[in-house]
Amino acid sequence: MLDFLKVKLQYILPKHAISRLVGYLAAAEAGSVTTKLIELFIKQFNVDMSEAADPDPESYKTFNSFFTRELKAGVRPLCEGENTIAQPVDGAISQLGDVKQGRIFQAKGHDFGLTELLGGDPQLAAPFVGGKFATVYLSPKDYHRIHMPLDGTLTDMLHVPGDLFSVNPLTAENVPGLFARNERVVSLFDSPKGKFALVLVGATIVASIETVWSGTVAPLAPRQVQQWQYPSEGEQAVHLNKGDEMGRFKLGSTIVLVFEPDMAEFEDFKAGDTTRMGEHFASLIS
Repeated sequence: MLDFLKVKLQYILPKHAISRLVGYLAAAEAGSVTTKLIELFIKQFNVDMSEAADPDPESYKTFNSFFTRELKAGVRPLCEGENTIAQPVDGAISQLGDVKQGRIFQAKGHDFGLTELLGGDPQLAAPFVGGKFATVYLSPKDYHRIHMPLDGTLTDMLHVPGDLFSVNPLTAENVPGLFARNERVVSLFDSPKGKFALVLVGATIVASIETVWSGTVAPLAPRQVQQWQYPSEGEQAVHLNKGDEMGRFKLGSTIVLVFEPDMAEFEDFKAGDTTRMGEHFASLIS
């Protein structure tokens, strides 16, 4: 009954207003108040600050700067080999597998459309039908920067407005089409071995989503999908290598990674497994 109430409450709460308020507070420089909040957060969620480039809570002027903290060099070694695909985030696998008939499995009894996930354009979704997907949940204690799973050239970015449901396992099991209904930022890449999509899904109290090439993308005021296209060459081209940072969440959420058919095979991962950015996540099919 308690889980039922937790889910139903999300349908009636003013999720966008709450998230914007939390975003404002998280960006505030409040001195000792900020430090105390960070210390409480570290204790509550058992955050491992020994991995942080700066482990001192007092050094962070805002909660956002703490939440998007850098890691020490070398604590997330990058898998080697030109046919290896790296895990893009710290987190836990929600689901992974095949994109079947244009649908992605969410949880028992729930799936969602690939086209809807990527913003509603069937042409953008078409290359990924029959491919592979992985959904990874970032908990509050995790490192919240997102990195490239392999070399890629950005072709398109979309901001897709939507709801801001929580994306924890309970909500994933009970809210239909969760990841295709929440606000999200879709990045599409060309790689030497095929196309892939990296979708950054917003959630309740996620103050914003950023990419390294454009800064803050979400939230945006317009209530329709916005799309930006990028050239493959020249000064405006965005080329990123495996392991490079591509974006970050200000407060936690979920990513969905999608590959085109006959491109990737996942290693021995299953739903619920913990992942660490940089580890060998999948292999490119030669």
